[in-house]
Amino acid sequence: MNVIPKKIVVDDKGNPLEVILPWSTFCDIAETMGCDLDAEAETDIREARQDLEACRHEAFTPLSSL
Repeated sequence: MNVIPKKIVVDDKGNPLEVILPWSTFCDIAETMGCDLDAEAETDIREARQDLEACRHEAFTPLSSL
């Protein structure tokens, strides 16, 4: 299990307000979530998902040919 290093900022009653993460951790999370993708990459992923759902297997390159 991964542990995310963080600092939690609380108000005067102890209620959490913000979380401070190391920049590298934030970048890793953003990349994992796909937040770093440009519009073209998002379109490619959307089209690939549609091809997969429609069983258009010819739209994909077999692993054996890579």
